[in-house]
Amino acid sequence: MRTLYFDCFSGISGDMVIGALIDAGADPVQMEEELKKLNIDEEYNLSWGKVVKNGITSTKFDVILTSKSEQTHEHSHSHGHEHSHEHEHNHSHVLHHHHGSRTYKQIVEAINEANFNESVTNRSLAIFKKIGEAEGHIHGLPLEKVHFHEVGAVDSIIDIIGAAILIDQLGIESVQSSAIPTGSGHIHIDHGIYPVPAPATLEILKGVPIASNDIRFELTTPTGAAIAAVLAERFGSLPAMTVESIGYGAGTKTFENHPNVLRIIIGEIQ
Repeated sequence: MRTLYFDCFSGISGDMVIGALIDAGADPVQMEEELKKLNIDEEYNLSWGKVVKNGITSTKFDVILTSKSEQTHEHSHSHGHEHSHEHEHNHSHVLHHHHGSRTYKQIVEAINEANFNESVTNRSLAIFKKIGEAEGHIHGLPLEKVHFHEVGAVDSIIDIIGAAILIDQLGIESVQSSAIPTGSGHIHIDHGIYPVPAPATLEILKGVPIASNDIRFELTTPTGAAIAAVLAERFGSLPAMTVESIGYGAGTKTFENHPNVLRIIIGEIQ
């Protein structure tokens, strides 16, 4: 069985997942074409390239927002462990008009209308649902009332659906993951100063083994947490497998004592 293992020794974020998948041999050009089905491609440009993180060559993936999207929105939660910012925006009912905050319902409609193949659609919807339920739980809102500030931003839509496209493209039949380190300390968001892991991240990781470490930083974002929590069938050490490909996806931040990368290992489990 073709299996993907997330080795999250430095946490996990949406852009690190995509970087690692590209690094392991997935085709980002085909992903870019598929993502056009969402009809929001005038709002972003994608870039990917090799970077060296503490001696490890890895792939850095970025979503660059264009002037067509709202400039006030910071690439926040899914973007490589940067500080989180939440913004209130005017909401419209169509995915490609106003671009700051989008509702859970709009995102679901856009995924369903895009006609991705079944496994891409199902994985994307499941990941968004996980985040939507966590946000709703924290803010005391039913799912249909949840607005995605960070997660509804273009970059997270790309990170989640892009990851589903690349995993499908690689023919992955099952996913496993290490325990997830969240980091510690505090982050500043518009609501004030929050502990790490952020409330949404912690809510998403209910039932998932969390690894402790001393890094005073947000290592795992809600997007990264949801990708792992939804896709991984088991959490633990690397399973016995014949390794076929390995990918390193770079985070934005650089740490002194260890490489800030997500490693994925793809291979056959007998």
